[in-house]
Amino acid sequence: MLLIKNGRILTMTGEIIENGSILIENGKIKEVGKDIVVPLDVEIIDANGRLVTPGLIDAHCHLGIWEDGIGFEGDDGNEWVDPITPHLRAIDGINPMDRTFKEAYEGGVTCVATGPGSANVVGGQFVAIKTYGNRVDDMIVKEPLAMKVAFGENPKRVYHSQKKSPITRMATAAKLRETLFKAKEYVEKLEKAKEDESKMPEFDMKMEAMAKVIRKEIPLKAHVHRADDILTAIRIAKEFDVDITLDHCTEGHLIVEHLVKEGKPAIVGPSLTDRSKFELKNLTFETPGILQKAGVKVAIMTDSPVIPLQYLPLCAGLAVKSGMDEMEAFKAITINAAEILGIDDRVGSIEVGKDADIVIFDGHPLRDIDCKVYATIIDGKVIYKNKI
Repeated sequence: MLLIKNGRILTMTGEIIENGSILIENGKIKEVGKDIVVPLDVEIIDANGRLVTPGLIDAHCHLGIWEDGIGFEGDDGNEWVDPITPHLRAIDGINPMDRTFKEAYEGGVTCVATGPGSANVVGGQFVAIKTYGNRVDDMIVKEPLAMKVAFGENPKRVYHSQKKSPITRMATAAKLRETLFKAKEYVEKLEKAKEDESKMPEFDMKMEAMAKVIRKEIPLKAHVHRADDILTAIRIAKEFDVDITLDHCTEGHLIVEHLVKEGKPAIVGPSLTDRSKFELKNLTFETPGILQKAGVKVAIMTDSPVIPLQYLPLCAGLAVKSGMDEMEAFKAITINAAEILGIDDRVGSIEVGKDADIVIFDGHPLRDIDCKVYATIIDGKVIYKNKI
């Protein structure tokens, strides 16, 4: 058992507990409060007034798929010879031995959504994993988590260079529609085959993967920057009655009234970058605050390796500087991220029964540039402690 005591606990449930304690047993949070009876032989961490939060969550990155400090040998993010690759699974491309995992948990990031890049119209399956471990199978929170799809410039650029479709936004949308039509038909045949085995369709690995989207077991995870691409993604999701998250959502602040009406969550970022392509011309740290204040559920992401994962709280802090409410920014990298990803039953807040993923900060991570992590706990184990 492990006890964290004397902390200023931000539970992310609306409660702030001063001089609070957290009792952890078998990797789960057993008790949270002020007057916890301490069992014998329990390991104790004295937070000594420090800020205690849930482990931070990045709702969109490519951790372990683009390895650090090398080129092609560690680049496993895009199979860019076929625009439709739903059968690819992130877990088969992640190297948990990459040093960016250590940098992540030392920075307080304990869980991430990681997966394929945006070269293809359908890129493959994301996974939610913890940031500590040496075997990805033991780090999984949810798999598959979502199906990556991409709109806008990236697929156009990749396939224009190969002189094949899609090289227009129309073709990108058409290829996604075609794939969803085929998947819907495949699922219908599978349902009919339950009563008549002769109607069983020929096995199709791509359609097996897309069937999870049609059945609403996982959402589309849409790479969308420009306003028109955001609305195209929503249009297609509505046509096929599938779930979707709007990732990047760079121009979301320009169409905020439509996003409020549609009720889709936004995973915003990476904002700490240059405007490297045309669809980023309206990039601003004001976006998450504008969306949040309008009623859109917002998460903030790094798109690591674009921004290293340990700078996730810095990105949230810069959003606060640009107008976002501070507690909402905390939620955007904890409970909101967990809820958008559909893993809030396990992570995202400090509540009894949830995974004991907890960070103790020596300072305020959204305000202080020199804030350090004092300790990181994942699944109830102290996996990092700073010698402050």
